[in-house]
Amino acid sequence: MTTTARLLALLSLLQTRRDWPGSLLAVRLGTSDRTVRRDIERLREMGYAIQATMGPDGGYRLGPGDDLPPLLFDDDQTVAVALALQTLPAIGAGIEEAASRALGTIRQVMPERLRRRLDALKVTTVRGAGDAAPMPLSLDVLVTLAQATRAQEVLRFDYPPRGAVDDGPAFGPARRCEPVRVVASNGRWYLLGWDLDREDWRLYSVDRVRPRTPNGPRFTPRAVPGGDVEEFVSARFKGSDVNEWPCRGTVILDLPAHEVLPFAGDGTVTAVDEGHCALESGSWSWGALAASFGRFEAAMHVVGPPELAAAFETVAERYRATTVSAAP
Repeated sequence: MTTTARLLALLSLLQTRRDWPGSLLAVRLGTSDRTVRRDIERLREMGYAIQATMGPDGGYRLGPGDDLPPLLFDDDQTVAVALALQTLPAIGAGIEEAASRALGTIRQVMPERLRRRLDALKVTTVRGAGDAAPMPLSLDVLVTLAQATRAQEVLRFDYPPRGAVDDGPAFGPARRCEPVRVVASNGRWYLLGWDLDREDWRLYSVDRVRPRTPNGPRFTPRAVPGGDVEEFVSARFKGSDVNEWPCRGTVILDLPAHEVLPFAGDGTVTAVDEGHCALESGSWSWGALAASFGRFEAAMHVVGPPELAAAFETVAERYRATTVSAAP
């Protein structure tokens, strides 16, 4: 094994577990303890922060350094990173140009076999119908929020109305929250935190957050209701305390299932026969649910519950009144 190949193999081993006894590294590399020590020094000169560990056998640990040294990925990791960089526009982080440059750098040093795999996996991110456009986002703000969350420090920030001038004056007293998690959903970024002044959980749009310095004191994190951040945030998006729509109902549509399924969202479509299907769906109110079924522009009848049938009557009356008022 050449010195270069041995160094790459040593680096790969150091990345697979926290601590490696020197004698075990020598066995895995088929060399001596003295050669391992020399190779460790070579890697340190290249910028890798390799720490010596204490113990009966002595050993080594790969730690973080002051600068980013050359990275070593296996084949699957390389393709996974390249694919992730291609899909970054979907999360709206505002780093598309940097991602494009990073992808070009990775592709340039890929072996031919991996380059062929990557070139066959061209990905274009497309927003779904009705998806909101990603909001412009400051990566510095995103990092600041993440750091405050990790440090468990009270975050102080302005929260101006959407569209306010960025370089305008501060918007009154600073908002204060105990940040819990940064969340990404459908190209939008949010901060989940406990609002100290309102004494309640809040979801803040990251594109509107203007951090103030310094941060406030450290805090002991509160438990998110239910214990699951993803479930809690999903419930908030649905206007509920649990991750379920507060209003759910079912109708039979005079349409085949295959015509309804692409537009059912998170609803459940069940074929009744070749020309009819049942659609169970949910929304934040009965009126909104009834109106959402109307988008299919097909005859239907309500299976239940009674609140949905009543909502259809209310919506129909509202539409009739609108038609009358609009008549010349």
